[in-house]
Amino acid sequence: MAIISAPGATRDAGRPAPPSPVRPQRTSLGRKVRDNLTGHAFLIGAVLCFAVFSWYPMIRGIVMSFQRTRRGETTWVGWDNYTRIIDDPSFWTAWKNTFSFTVLALVLGYVVPFFVAILLNEFRHAKGYLRILVYLPVMLPPASALFLFKFYAYDPSDAGLFNAILKALHLPTSQWMQSPEMTMPAMVLASTWMNMGSAVLIYLAALQNIPGELYEAAELDGAGIWRRIRHVTIPQTRLILALLAMLQIVATMQLFIEPLILANGAGAEDSATSVAYLIYQHGFFQNDLNGAAALGVIMLVVLAGFSAVYVRLTAKQD
Repeated sequence: MAIISAPGATRDAGRPAPPSPVRPQRTSLGRKVRDNLTGHAFLIGAVLCFAVFSWYPMIRGIVMSFQRTRRGETTWVGWDNYTRIIDDPSFWTAWKNTFSFTVLALVLGYVVPFFVAILLNEFRHAKGYLRILVYLPVMLPPASALFLFKFYAYDPSDAGLFNAILKALHLPTSQWMQSPEMTMPAMVLASTWMNMGSAVLIYLAALQNIPGELYEAAELDGAGIWRRIRHVTIPQTRLILALLAMLQIVATMQLFIEPLILANGAGAEDSATSVAYLIYQHGFFQNDLNGAAALGVIMLVVLAGFSAVYVRLTAKQD
């Protein structure tokens, strides 16, 4: 039987197949960029926000600290602004008050939330209600919470909440914010009440990740509650404790709103003047933006030093 081939089949059989078009090979870098285009877009937006609102003001402040602007003319003065700021007696008073507030805040505002978290972690009922109760002050605007303390709790008359409690206990009352000795403890107490909720929730999350077998083994060895806290709770949460200690130092060193509202700025005998408030005073009251920038750079260097010490210590622990 004869096989009938299609027209042109004989002619095409001897011809080589036409070469397929060569597609340009994508580089690995280009492929990664195309695959992560959405992520890069979000990253560029975040970098621009940091550049405009964080990095540029920081660099601008450093430049201004070496300049002096008078009647619209800017000149370079080198370290003159720093020398003038350091020679100001208020400079050392502000740093003394700031360090005092930081130390008191570490004693009260750092330790108390940790033990409150341990106490809440031991409850078996109403955990959600108690957590909301502890976190409630954080949801209040800081200015509202401080005005509440100023006009209700720290009223120097017997109508004030704290003075009423002291009077009921037959203890001497206090002038609170009008007393140079009580100004700093009063600000620490108000600040602790306002900000304690966030630290408590972080501590609670860390405590719930501790294996229960460790506590059971400690109880079998006869360890009481304090020994369990010392040998189980603290070692298991040391990284969170170190991180929150660093954040506490950085936050309290920037003390500003508490003296501004509770003590009307400087307080009795400059007992509430902080470094951040002194920057505000130089910039907006004395129209000394260059001196304010120099003081801000000094604070930046101090906080960077604390951060470097923290990084060094945590690196050794790891």
